[in-house]
Amino acid sequence: MEIKTTTTTEGTELSLTGRLDTVTSPQLQTALTEAIQSSETVILDFAGVEYVSSAGLRVLLQGQKNAQGADNKNMRLKNVSPEVMEVFDVTGFSGILSII
Repeated sequence: MEIKTTTTTEGTELSLTGRLDTVTSPQLQTALTEAIQSSETVILDFAGVEYVSSAGLRVLLQGQKNAQGADNKNMRLKNVSPEVMEVFDVTGFSGILSII
């Protein structure tokens, strides 16, 4: 997985490309933790994400909890493909995560 970090007027944006699975989820965990510590709003751009495993879902859930626990910061996902959105819907994550 490739993660590109950009600072925008909205906050910190992490543009993700590739698969979010057991192998790559620690990489996202590190980037997400750093982004939440340094920004009020973290936006995950899922335009390049083709697959999310249960390990990836755990990282997203932990990121959401960390953001809410850190002075009520925001974590949002955007450009989620229909295939990944289906995973979020089936697992109930579409009701937990903020998807724009």
